[in-house]
Amino acid sequence: MKGVLLVNLGSPDSTDPKDVKKYLDEFLMDPRVIDVNYLLRAFIVKGIVLKTRPKKSAAAYQKIWWKEGSPLIVISERLKEKVQSHTNTPIALAMRYGAMTIKKGLQELVDKGVDDVYIIPLYHQFAMATTETITVLADKLQKDFFPNIKIDSLPAFYNKADYINVLSNSIKKGLENIDYDQLLFSYHGVPERHIRKQDITKSHCKIDGSCCDTPSKAHQFCYRHQCLETTKMVAKNLNLKEGTYSTSFQSRLGFDQWLLPYTDRTIERFGLNGTKKMVVVTPAFVSDCLETLEEIAMEGAELFKEVGGEEFHTIPCLNDNDDWAKLLATWIKDWETNTPIS
Repeated sequence: MKGVLLVNLGSPDSTDPKDVKKYLDEFLMDPRVIDVNYLLRAFIVKGIVLKTRPKKSAAAYQKIWWKEGSPLIVISERLKEKVQSHTNTPIALAMRYGAMTIKKGLQELVDKGVDDVYIIPLYHQFAMATTETITVLADKLQKDFFPNIKIDSLPAFYNKADYINVLSNSIKKGLENIDYDQLLFSYHGVPERHIRKQDITKSHCKIDGSCCDTPSKAHQFCYRHQCLETTKMVAKNLNLKEGTYSTSFQSRLGFDQWLLPYTDRTIERFGLNGTKKMVVVTPAFVSDCLETLEEIAMEGAELFKEVGGEEFHTIPCLNDNDDWAKLLATWIKDWETNTPIS
């Protein structure tokens, strides 16, 4: 019997600093998030980050927390229910970090008689800190606890035509009745070394102005290329004029070189250069979360207006968009019938 496991990032159980600290510890100690040896990672996370960041992050979570709980969790649950309404295939929901574990999600499906699982990482683009950490953990859990089930997973779908149409329509709707000077596509950042590590050719990725535009097998696992390609495809779909949109990367951590340009500095630059009306969309996130609701919608807006900007708008993520839920249900059917997704 076939079944589907939707997997998103996760969230603290509450806005209490203790719960936030527990969540950050699990998240940041993942070797695919901070990819250094264990001792150095433990020193950075437990010896430095967890000394101060939980209190600050807890305050940020308190700004965006809903009555029902974590926005990311609530939205993911709504999406799961909508997808389920379009298919008879059993669907479970899990998070990579936090209480809603992948192990629990797999167990829920197994208890329903499922022995063939399709894991759908809720990330548009591939990255070692998102998609890869989900599939690697799922494979380990399968070997250790569920040896009688088969697991397959949905690859990155950043360039699939049907997805681009859904994303473009969502952005188009978000732009209705908004006059803007600049549309900024802000993606979650990653350290540049992650890009080089994922280069299967070991020579293509230069992280310069040309490598992402030069065809290569490396693009299958290149987060930077996939983000830039998402922007290009949406811009083409919406007939955006050159110069009215741009791409940046947010949420950097530590002192390493992360993907450029940085979102906060990009927002600041546009404001200082006379841009008065800005809209930000965040197509690396399937669900609105701390990074979209607080970092962009609140901090980004404040920064833009501090440097001379006047109007700042954000476009919601796909969340539980009806067309998005129907598309996921279509992909599930394609998997069941061995049909390539489009």
